[in-house]
Amino acid sequence: MTGSKLQSDAQAATRLWLPAIIAALITGAILGLIGFDRYSRPLFDFWQRAAPRSLEKTDVRIVWIDDASIKTIGPWPWPRYIMARLTETLAAGKPKAIGYDIIFPDPDRNTPEAFASLYPELPAATASTIRALPSMDDVFSRVIGSSPVVLARAGLDTESKEAVQPLLADAQFSKPLPSSVRAFGSGLGNLPVLEDAALGHGLANGSFDSDGVARRVPLVAKVGGTDLTGLAFEIARVASGVEQVDPVNGSAGLKALKFDGRTLPVSPDGSARIRFGRFPEAATISAADLLAGNAAPSSVADKIVIVGLNAAGTADIVGSPIEPQTYGTLVQAEAIDAILRDGLIARPDWAWGAELAIAIAIMALALIVAPRLRPAQVVALAVSAAVATIALSALVFYRFAMMIDATGPLLVGTGACVAMVALSFVNARRALFEARLASARAAGELSAARDIQLGMLPDRRRLEAFDQHVDLDALIEPARSIGGDFYDVIRLDAHRVCFLIGDVTGKGVPAALFMALSKALSKSVLLREADDLGAAVTRLNTEIARDNSEDMFVTMLFG
Repeated sequence: MTGSKLQSDAQAATRLWLPAIIAALITGAILGLIGFDRYSRPLFDFWQRAAPRSLEKTDVRIVWIDDASIKTIGPWPWPRYIMARLTETLAAGKPKAIGYDIIFPDPDRNTPEAFASLYPELPAATASTIRALPSMDDVFSRVIGSSPVVLARAGLDTESKEAVQPLLADAQFSKPLPSSVRAFGSGLGNLPVLEDAALGHGLANGSFDSDGVARRVPLVAKVGGTDLTGLAFEIARVASGVEQVDPVNGSAGLKALKFDGRTLPVSPDGSARIRFGRFPEAATISAADLLAGNAAPSSVADKIVIVGLNAAGTADIVGSPIEPQTYGTLVQAEAIDAILRDGLIARPDWAWGAELAIAIAIMALALIVAPRLRPAQVVALAVSAAVATIALSALVFYRFAMMIDATGPLLVGTGACVAMVALSFVNARRALFEARLASARAAGELSAARDIQLGMLPDRRRLEAFDQHVDLDALIEPARSIGGDFYDVIRLDAHRVCFLIGDVTGKGVPAALFMALSKALSKSVLLREADDLGAAVTRLNTEIARDNSEDMFVTMLFG
């Protein structure tokens, strides 16, 4: 019986497939409108926070122009002489590259001419000697030119008075970047004397999602039609000593960048997703310590250095998946390490197909398997499917640095399940209502039948007035609305009265019908055979037994 019920439930569930599939398609369409990056962010941010990438072995060093540096050297921006000293000190340690997450678009304010003009009391000869000194921008330029320095640039969406066009590319692209790559109308570079001296130049623009969090950095972009590299990628390229970059295109546009034997997965817009970590404090140096000789230049030997600001009022504050507030230079440093140590996250072309297959599998479990199980088994199946899907997503993320989303398939499967449950509830309510309505109708019909049946029997007032010589009384209370018990009183002639009491086998409607037949036959036969009660009862038995295919019987007492 249980198996039959489960089979019946399964057949009923198949009638809900179409609405469930439609609900799943609607859920999928809504997710498509929301966009993968939006609805999948919480899950992948959780993976990042749960197990941040280890940066203990990073070769990247950050030189901070921090509060202590500002207090020691003076307010920002510093004179170019100080920047030249800082660069010279770093270069003495022989790092692989020195990157500045700072743009120097304006001339040095502390020029020899400005200094001499500031003190008119200076003797003419002294003032002339000072004016003859080289510009500190030239000094900074010479230091940059003798060191592996990468300067930052910025792409501008609109035209600006400060824009410098064109910005020349340092990397050699084996073919043009596709149109899917982010394009800027113009760019902001450094002072020409500095721009020309640097070994490399990279765009320091960030890439922020709609919630303001930086989950990726631009590796390449177009500025005024020129293909350029991002700051982190340019620093990594210079440190690797590689000039050529090979773009790899896919159906949606840019797919990857190849250089120095590495393949870097990128989004079509040229940005790359980073698996973030917590940058070790030991890999950071205060600029004040370097300039004061408290930090040895050898600490950056064969390392990659990026110089940035984190002093109050000067720092570039951004959010990341694992830190609500961090510094833009830290993001660039993590991006450099991710580029060189396989820390970028790929979103493979087949990810959509894999997620679709998972969603279909979850729907199949919901539509085909679940209706054949008991409620507790259904709950266990749902939990197991969710855990398996989430575990698969985590495994692929941590083991292969790939993004296979569990959120979308689970939401699509949930949409199908919710539709099935909702429609099942509606159908159950409708069936219950119809059953109650049928029950009410049946109850009304049985009540009418009870009234009719009791109306066939002489009531107590008729019995009392039936014959003045005989005291007659009777009471009947059917166990159900109607039944098979009955009685009757028949006047045979002026001196004889016959009474009878009957009980039909069974209960309910069948017994009531047989009771009506038995009562009618009894009166008819007794009136015809009034002279011989025995013969009348024999005749009555014969008539009741005639055409009685159900083998029902009645027990009667005559007197």
